[in-house]
Amino acid sequence: MKFPGSVLVSVFLFMAEMTIALYLSSTYRSAGDRMWQALTLLFSLLPCALVQLTLLFVHRDFSRDRPLVLLLHLLQLGPLFRCFEVFCLYFQSGHTEEPYVSITKKRQMPKNGLSEEIEKEVGQAEGKLFTHRSAFSRASVIQAFLGSAPQLTLQLYISILQQDVTVGRSIFMTVSLLSIVYGALRCNILAIKIKYDEYEVKVKPLAYVCIFLWRSFEIATRVVVLVLFTSVLKVWVVVIVLINFLSFFLYPWVLFWCSGSPFPENIEKALSRVGTTIALCFLTLLYAGINMFCWSAVQLKINNPDLISKSQNWYRLLVYYMLRFIENALLLLMWYLFKTDIYMYVCAPLLILQLLIGYCAAILFMLVFYQFFHPCKKLFSSSVSEGFRVWLRCVCHACRRHKSHEWAEKSGLKSPEDRDETPSSSKISSMPSQSLNPSELCSA
Repeated sequence: MKFPGSVLVSVFLFMAEMTIALYLSSTYRSAGDRMWQALTLLFSLLPCALVQLTLLFVHRDFSRDRPLVLLLHLLQLGPLFRCFEVFCLYFQSGHTEEPYVSITKKRQMPKNGLSEEIEKEVGQAEGKLFTHRSAFSRASVIQAFLGSAPQLTLQLYISILQQDVTVGRSIFMTVSLLSIVYGALRCNILAIKIKYDEYEVKVKPLAYVCIFLWRSFEIATRVVVLVLFTSVLKVWVVVIVLINFLSFFLYPWVLFWCSGSPFPENIEKALSRVGTTIALCFLTLLYAGINMFCWSAVQLKINNPDLISKSQNWYRLLVYYMLRFIENALLLLMWYLFKTDIYMYVCAPLLILQLLIGYCAAILFMLVFYQFFHPCKKLFSSSVSEGFRVWLRCVCHACRRHKSHEWAEKSGLKSPEDRDETPSSSKISSMPSQSLNPSELCSA
């Protein structure tokens, strides 16, 4: 049975971020910064409550008689209790023989064009561990993009305004960044397992390293760009955030309304129509929060029973990163034009260049992952290198046509009509040297 390391990482990041947030809020209170204290507590307690609700929802504890579990979640100790349950299951799984097992069928990755179907026995303990891993993966994504991402933006903004980075704040920003990157990594893995549910997916260590580098560069540069822009144009950043948020929040609903599909009723049997609507709104809220900082790796599709589109859309991925790069460049340009005296000792052109190169590095690691380390790359209809070759061929063809057109213009090649109308050089040379008036030229 696989060691539940992902559960341990999720709980560690959750508890570390919560503890440091409480410490920082106390320092803000003692310094008289009530607003920073309130915002720090808000971005810590709100996602913490959402994590507790997520764990209760996935384990269906609302409809079960478990008052102690509900009390622990109310005291914000739910993740610790769930982690204790996970390791109890893990250490007891090999000592007792389970009377009931279920059989799952998975297909292996194609080899030489052939794919074999294998059967695997799954015991009750392993099934419970799978549910725990799934719950903690979803909780990590919620904690990352509804808590850690706003928290990291806030603390970096405070550091710039105060022109001081304390030890506690630097540790807090590091933990928050790791939490966001880990949440984005779990989002990638969840997307792969949902899209290729019928296959046995095995993610190699180099794939994890590549995703980690991709997400680290992407999220770090995005947060720094937003903070720099906020520090000089506080009002306009509200417009930018609202446009981004509302675009990604309403996009799945617009696609759903345009499709004419009936309202989904099969998300959860225990939920009413109002409860289903609230759950879908919360899901689109999380989807918008993810895309605010990085590529979500999944396409939300409300009219799909799985709520996720299983098709690999390279065009949407390309459009997202092109628009995001242009947006980051424009925000940095506005920061450069309106920067204040607090950036007196900052080399602004060099900083802009570093941030743009960092975002390009994120795109490079993403392409490397999809080309070499994606666990299901054999199932792609087209690879990254093939798409790049097609794009390069189109660019070369366009450049060749442009150069040939310029060469034709420079060499004086014209149409047959122009040649007939234009007198040749021999005729001009044979004309008498005396000057002719315009009427004579026209008659000739």
